[in-house]
Amino acid sequence: MPDPGLIMYEEEFKQIEAELRRLHQQANAKVTFLVDKNGQLISAIGETENLDTTSLASLTAGNIAATGGMAKLLGEKDFSILFHEGERDNIHISLIGRVILVVIFDQRSSLGLVRLRVKKSVEILGQILQKILQKVDQAKAPTGAAGGTSKEASRSPFAEITEDDIEKLFD
Repeated sequence: MPDPGLIMYEEEFKQIEAELRRLHQQANAKVTFLVDKNGQLISAIGETENLDTTSLASLTAGNIAATGGMAKLLGEKDFSILFHEGERDNIHISLIGRVILVVIFDQRSSLGLVRLRVKKSVEILGQILQKILQKVDQAKAPTGAAGGTSKEASRSPFAEITEDDIEKLFD
């Protein structure tokens, strides 16, 4: 069954962005971003004006999937850290559960500095992601003795949209 994606809550999203900004500054990175394993960009910080972040996010997820296949062939669960060195830019990729942290940096920084700063950010982002998963579990959990689900969990934000409403959009 395919991964349905990550549910993001505003409070945790703000925490993620704050951590990405901190990492970006402390690692002296060009771009720092977070992607889910489906290739969907969650957040990007830095010099993104001349960068196709959507394609980069998708390719990053593909890279993780490909190296995951190589890991399995070698008897590993996965490779949690990947590094690509270029002439001008370098990419450091870290797998954090269901998301991927990417740091793009150049000669203004070093691999050692990036690895050191990423290590701390992985812990913090992992804790934030754990909070999100707990919220999702709580939203799905039955409440009360009757075993009903909470309104928030059972009610989709699109529940009141009908097929007629959708048709009207295209008329």
